[in-house]
Amino acid sequence: MTSSNAKGEDQNQSRGKDRVQIRPARPEDMPALQEIYAHHVLHGLASFELEPPGLEEFTGRFQALRDAGMPYLVAEGPEGLLGYGYAGYYRTRPGYRFTLEDSVYVAPWALRRGAGNLLLGGLIAEGTAMGFRKMIAVIGDSANAGSIGLHARHGFVVAGTLRAVGFKHGRWVDSVLMDRWLGDGNRSLPGETRLSSQDGGAKR
Repeated sequence: MTSSNAKGEDQNQSRGKDRVQIRPARPEDMPALQEIYAHHVLHGLASFELEPPGLEEFTGRFQALRDAGMPYLVAEGPEGLLGYGYAGYYRTRPGYRFTLEDSVYVAPWALRRGAGNLLLGGLIAEGTAMGFRKMIAVIGDSANAGSIGLHARHGFVVAGTLRAVGFKHGRWVDSVLMDRWLGDGNRSLPGETRLSSQDGGAKR
């Protein structure tokens, strides 16, 4: 597993003839990332949004996470951006300040290239280095074996399933909750994270 470090330096991993690079996202990446996300909104169940956000809204979400100091990474190959991932506060209330929620999206044409693996590994590494103690995944659709398997390979365990909590594409959809410890987890009392703001792009 190769992941980005706390300073945001680029990391590389060979994939046969390809070379996948993980690096921090930049503003100029937003049009390509918005297209990736729009595909998942329109055709998948990973996101419970029904209409994809426009580029301005999507860029604003990125900027809010970056301004809060949260990790936001892209996977890049010879043919362009393969996917992206970010982490934000699981909840905005201060008692949750040591817990992150991750999101990873890979372009449909770039599946099984290892991009999701590298992105999730990078988010785990950065969250740990920043002093967070837990990462949570909220996975749309209990039949989403790809995302559930990816998180399991990185040490996440299923914490529970919210049955039929969403409705999309004409059917009820579950949410699977998975979590894993970061750093010492609950084995010691925490200090503070590197972030002074509680605005970390939490979804709720």
